Amino acid sequence: MEFDVVIVGAGPSGLSTACKLMQMAQEKDQELMVCVVEKGSEVGAHILSGAVFEPRSLTELFPDWKEQGAPLNTPVTGDDIYLLNNKDKGIKLPNFSVPKTMHNDGNYIVSMGNVCRWLAEQAESLGVEIFPGFPAQDVIYEDGKVAGIITGDMGLDAEGNQKDSFMPGMELRAKYTVFAEGCRGHLGKELISKFDLDQGKQPQHYGLGFKEIWDIDPELHQEGLVVHSAGWPLTGDTMGGGYLYHAENNQVFVGLIIDLNYSNPHLSPFDEFQKLKHHPKFAQYLKGGKRVSYGARALAKGGFNSLPKMTMPGAVLVGCDAGTINFAKIKGNHTAMKSGMLAAETIFAALAAGDEGGNDLTAFTDNFKNSWLYDELYNTRNFGAVMHKLGTYLGGAYNTLDQNLFGGKLPFNFSDNSLDHEQLKLASECPVISYPKPDGVLSFDKLSSVFLSNTNHEEEQPCHLKLNDMQIPISVNFPKYAEPAQRYCPAGVYEVEQTADGENKFVINAQNCIHCKTCDIKDPSQNITWVTPEGTGGPNYPNM
Repeated sequence: MEFDVVIVGAGPSGLSTACKLMQMAQEKDQELMVCVVEKGSEVGAHILSGAVFEPRSLTELFPDWKEQGAPLNTPVTGDDIYLLNNKDKGIKLPNFSVPKTMHNDGNYIVSMGNVCRWLAEQAESLGVEIFPGFPAQDVIYEDGKVAGIITGDMGLDAEGNQKDSFMPGMELRAKYTVFAEGCRGHLGKELISKFDLDQGKQPQHYGLGFKEIWDIDPELHQEGLVVHSAGWPLTGDTMGGGYLYHAENNQVFVGLIIDLNYSNPHLSPFDEFQKLKHHPKFAQYLKGGKRVSYGARALAKGGFNSLPKMTMPGAVLVGCDAGTINFAKIKGNHTAMKSGMLAAETIFAALAAGDEGGNDLTAFTDNFKNSWLYDELYNTRNFGAVMHKLGTYLGGAYNTLDQNLFGGKLPFNFSDNSLDHEQLKLASECPVISYPKPDGVLSFDKLSSVFLSNTNHEEEQPCHLKLNDMQIPISVNFPKYAEPAQRYCPAGVYEVEQTADGENKFVINAQNCIHCKTCDIKDPSQNITWVTPEGTGGPNYPNM
């Protein structure tokens, strides 16, 4: 099938690209064929975000979004930011002592899954074709250019043989292809390497974000209240922070983000999140409530200094596939949307001028540099590197000074050239962490959590978690790092079991995978590559 533009991923950046393209085509009375492929069972099925949403890009894209019924129903009414000293105590920070980027006046607490479903409705009404359940598995290269993508085969058994239900993947060819897969997209990762898009850039850095939705006691609910925390339960060189957002319908969104440059291989991000919910500042809202959903997803947090070149012959990287999140705001949806809109404007201008495709759209770089997106990311360029170099307290103080008094324009450039997966120390050099058993009231185990994510994969299919060397987990990672995949995976995918003869065996429970990409990022041997499973596989998040 041939299109003018193929977009990979029906998240905020991909759908914004599609909508903007078709809006411009209608304005100029030009015919344009645009399609979006989405690996989830439906649009929004794989979307996970906190989310406090800044509507700036949405207002640019659809100025009448309120009249059109966009699901932004809960304006932020207050910000509580706590520094948690220990498991029992924490202090509320006054607004002046917090970077102003973290203030949320004019923002909304939303389900980004539902926002994306609404964006998909707008895209389809504009004439975009959306294909859910079709993962982009491979890139089509011709003469050194991107010429489209190939969707994944369906109906293969575990050995790759065709079953009776076999259906081959489709070639979707395009003049230009937009990659909007989200953080650590497997094709985006391939393209960055193939075209050296990150040459001269600082390495990308990542966090792992958890989220649960809870129905809570209406008397404890404060619709519109945003709560953030720093400090406990994270200690030492482990950084991150917690959040709890009071959404509509007596629900709260609660979660924890942990930077993936932590050093202790015994650390379990999942269990750190379970501990957080027992802190009185969080438990006060959750007591008597019911957990109704769970998920986790990696996020790119390197910011401006880690942005790769986003164009290559025949293609553009947008959103979290490129790493456009503004972590100083703890927000990436409005920036992802804007990057997609800039890509649409660049592509449409080229096609309208008679471009036959396959070129490196360097005009995108100029459009990006002339946009508020560039200014926003540039002015927060030091945020993450300063935190990593100076720690939570000194780093936080520097960022508050830089943002509140100088608007991000202090003439210093901090760098962080470390690689997250190289930061693990030997297991023998680190204290073993003993986590309390979940109480089934505020804290839970991984398997019951995965159940709430509605994750499902066709079991009889090739494993989508590829090991470059089958021996490394037991021969290298286990003796050196106590095989940390058992702990950093938030879904219980990886286990080390003892066989009947006493040997250790590495087990991959691929059907549990919630597509967070943490293993692809944090494996100390870089031995695991995440690729797309069969279409519709993975989580089915209803309101995340």
